[in-house]
Amino acid sequence: MTEFSHINREGQAEMVDVGHKPTSARRAVASAKLLVSENLLQALREKAIPKGDPFETARIAGIMAAKQTSNLIPLCHPLPISYANVEIEIQKDGVYLTATVSTQAPTGVEMEALTAVSVAALTVYDMCKAIDKGIVITDLRLESKQGGKSGDWTRESYEQGRRQT
Repeated sequence: MTEFSHINREGQAEMVDVGHKPTSARRAVASAKLLVSENLLQALREKAIPKGDPFETARIAGIMAAKQTSNLIPLCHPLPISYANVEIEIQKDGVYLTATVSTQAPTGVEMEALTAVSVAALTVYDMCKAIDKGIVITDLRLESKQGGKSGDWTRESYEQGRRQT
């Protein structure tokens, strides 16, 4: 039977002990997409959102969320975040968000990047729902990770490997 890293011998959930792991540079990038109406896209381009600038508010919310991940996700380690940012871009079919998080720690920042982009997307939704209640948050995913024992990983390499099998 496979051993699960977050379950002890008694079958109880527990935080993995990373105290013995070396500290190393870690970085993760996650993304999400919001599918929105043409009406909302136009309002975003014209900076005509009644609640104010949703993108700057979302960027701040995402950065704050990255720093709070261990308070939101059970068994996540609190990490000393050295960098967090959310980039937001309007494209013809929606709004694209990318979060990047870095640290020097014994464990990775994938959950921090995913949390950052999730909260940023929810913030855009909240600030824009008066114009478009039909917004769909989609394609939430890890794009890449660097560092750690398992090494580097990219979505592009993963997708290429899936197409070859």
